[in-house]
Amino acid sequence: MKIATFNINNVNRRLPNLLRWLKTAKPDTVSLQELKASDAEFPAAALERAGYGAVWQGQKTWNGVAILARKAEPVLIRTALPGDAGDHEARYIEAAVRGIVVTSLYLPNGNPQPGPKFDYKLAWFKRLRAHAAKLLKEDVPVVLAGDYNVAPTPFDIYPTHSWDKDALIQPKSRAAFKALVDQGWCDAIRTLHPDDQMFTFWDYKRQRWPRDAGLRLDHLLLSPAVAPRLVKAGVDRAIRGEDGASDHAPAWVVLR
Repeated sequence: MKIATFNINNVNRRLPNLLRWLKTAKPDTVSLQELKASDAEFPAAALERAGYGAVWQGQKTWNGVAILARKAEPVLIRTALPGDAGDHEARYIEAAVRGIVVTSLYLPNGNPQPGPKFDYKLAWFKRLRAHAAKLLKEDVPVVLAGDYNVAPTPFDIYPTHSWDKDALIQPKSRAAFKALVDQGWCDAIRTLHPDDQMFTFWDYKRQRWPRDAGLRLDHLLLSPAVAPRLVKAGVDRAIRGEDGASDHAPAWVVLR
């Protein structure tokens, strides 16, 4: 079973890129972030023609998350992260696909920091850890997939000081990610590629893609109930170099 996460950065604008990748990579499950489309604008019909069922939580202009399933219909579990009834940003969706609980999460960016947006990022992380702990307690196979907007260590960003004040690499952001993983989650890509940087994001500015000036922001965390099934993990880097590409590339795992 191949499970992928892909910040598509506008699902309708990048739809041709997405459909080409689905046809060649053939993932069984895909978590999408940054749909930048309302519920009514989500291209469900085009994805269905490509062989994918979908559940989604859209939001006009910003945010938006979805879960796709190849030759199947995801069973929707929830469309919001618990813990704050007043948070109406479309950043979390959860569904069951072929016996595995899969998320698509789009963690807040947090810039500029310090400030309210960074506080929201850390509060969202706290809510995610609380929900993740409950999922672990249920001892079910779970993949927490998505764009975490955190490069967990200095190894997960190219050598530079230009991001030093950015929320993506702040000590508090990294500590929040580590606290989540330390609950017992397996960081799949880092587990199988301990010595490779495995970037998933290259900003459009300053020729960062041609220079391979990337960051690893997109992660797939596996619960103990599913981690022993991990056999492969990778990043489809070439997708980032296509015309009209997202600034992210798909990250994926294969479970036996």
